[in-house]
Amino acid sequence: MELTVTQENLARALTAVGRVASTKTQLPILSNILLRTDGNRLLVAATNLEIATTQYIGAKITKPGAITIPARLVADFISSLPKGSVDLKVVGDNLHIKSDKYNSIINGVIADDFPELPTINESSSIQYSIKTDDFKQAVSQTIITASNDSTRPVLTGVYWHSFEGQLILAATDGYRLSERRLVATTSEVSAIIPTQTLQEVLRTITDDGDEVDVLFDETQVRFRINDAEIISRLIDGNFPDYRQLVPKKSETTIMISKSDFIRVSKIAGLFARESGGSVTLTADEDKKSLSIHSIASQLGENTSEASADVKGDGQVTLNSRYLTEALSVIDGDTVKFSFSGKLAPCILQSTDKETNYYHIIMPLKS
Repeated sequence: MELTVTQENLARALTAVGRVASTKTQLPILSNILLRTDGNRLLVAATNLEIATTQYIGAKITKPGAITIPARLVADFISSLPKGSVDLKVVGDNLHIKSDKYNSIINGVIADDFPELPTINESSSIQYSIKTDDFKQAVSQTIITASNDSTRPVLTGVYWHSFEGQLILAATDGYRLSERRLVATTSEVSAIIPTQTLQEVLRTITDDGDEVDVLFDETQVRFRINDAEIISRLIDGNFPDYRQLVPKKSETTIMISKSDFIRVSKIAGLFARESGGSVTLTADEDKKSLSIHSIASQLGENTSEASADVKGDGQVTLNSRYLTEALSVIDGDTVKFSFSGKLAPCILQSTDKETNYYHIIMPLKS
């Protein structure tokens, strides 16, 4: 293999795919990046057997070929070079790199030992093209409520499914739940995508990409953003029937400025660190206010209050971090916050008529 590429393109591709290369593995080859010519392009790829990511970059190919090289070393080295052209040449099992006054030889491993990259049959798959901004927002709004508990694998991903003509994303960790309607669909979809995969897709999205192409088959999902591809295994199992947890009506409803709600929540959270983040919210219909009280036994206590449109008095205790995280991903300037008593689920959503997202938090026992 012999070719020339630009330092900027190669550094960007190596950094992107290098995040997937695994250092904690019994297969040393998985800590390497695959470089392989493909027509007049260079394929840069890595896999940890759960996720495979590839990037194509333009190259001046003198001689086709392939090699794998240590991911971290080559990514750090190429990103340290000055901008300009970089010459790559494979001699035996070594990669010779030349750029301006810099010359380096990196010991590699023949590409034959690298796992075969997964593929998806496009003709028999379900495909969506989603606007980049909508994709980023929907994933960000749901990924925060996915679980980290590996003993319940189905909760460690985001559930993409069709329901009533809509493609819907949902995630829950047992303490909170989020649901986002994304696009209309006529296809039947039911897939749990690992959180790590979606985080990798978010990191891969660039400003010049208008759409994210998403492709599902029975066991895999593929995301394509410009010249980048990420293919991941789906999580096997059935997602819980979460809709039965969604309150049909509420005894207390508060309409409040989102910025005010965020401010009083953050301040209350400062005093709640010692008590596991526990804050008590009190809605007062006569005073038209929502107050949040928190106590730190060693430091003191705090009560923060904000004006609100309140229907029905009520009090509930929540985890302050869950509350601020929910508020950070809700659209619009005004939030609707509803609950019934101290033990029923609380629901937060935008007051916008076109809102397509809701967030549920389970109360703490006060």
